[in-house]
Amino acid sequence: MVIIATDSAADFEMYELEKMNVTYLPMSVSFGEDNYLENISISKEQFFERLKTDPNFPKTSQPAPALFEDLFTKAKENGDEVVYLPLSTGLSGDYQTAMSVKNVVDYDGIYVIDTLTCTGGQRLLVEKAVEMRDEGCDGKTIAAKMESLKEKTVIYTAMDTLEYLYKNGRLSNTAFYIAQLGHIKPIMHCAYDSEGKAEIVSKHIGLNKAIKYIVDRFDSEVPDMDYPIYVMYTYDKTNAYKLADKLKEKGYDIKEEQIIPVGATVGAHIGPNACAVAYVKL
Repeated sequence: MVIIATDSAADFEMYELEKMNVTYLPMSVSFGEDNYLENISISKEQFFERLKTDPNFPKTSQPAPALFEDLFTKAKENGDEVVYLPLSTGLSGDYQTAMSVKNVVDYDGIYVIDTLTCTGGQRLLVEKAVEMRDEGCDGKTIAAKMESLKEKTVIYTAMDTLEYLYKNGRLSNTAFYIAQLGHIKPIMHCAYDSEGKAEIVSKHIGLNKAIKYIVDRFDSEVPDMDYPIYVMYTYDKTNAYKLADKLKEKGYDIKEEQIIPVGATVGAHIGPNACAVAYVKL
């Protein structure tokens, strides 16, 4: 049997994971002394409600090493294979921890993929891995496909505020002040060509212009329509609907089920009211 596993940064809902038979390793999130497991003891909506009101800036942590040890050891004992698709190494130490535990377990049937992506990008990889598993592919074949597919998976995010990048120390006080004063809305990009790091690639006055930038990217980075296009949002869908409408005007059919919420792992850094798109390019 091939086990497909991922962490909570892929932003699936629990019922989706159960339906696809995907093993879930939750990230943890804490506000001060209060600790939660993402999507288990705190929902996406509850996280953002607290993010907006709690004076404590949240801290997120990768899955506990014991979760990897349990998953990998049982797979070895049962002769199963594991394909694990964690959050990008550019954003978390999840991949490195999984690799360390794999080396301790010492089992060749474990495939840990540095996805170099997050949220909707991770979702795309997991869904393809599940499809291949259900078609009877072995772990090695699935892992090879993931390595090639991740090179073509892109995410562009229009952030409504830089407040949370400022709060977590990734933005200077001066840069934050100027951005607030000028109503600057940055575009964050995360993909293979940025080594899986979240980089600001463009800045715009007003969110409508930021959304236009994302939609215009579809002309130079044309989507592979064998895969879905996901529009993501943090807490409020309003801006995601604006983005989806602009994509529909361009001829892309974005269904309601393709508009998905982002959780704590990524949301802690980009804040509420952001919108994003994830897809596989040709």
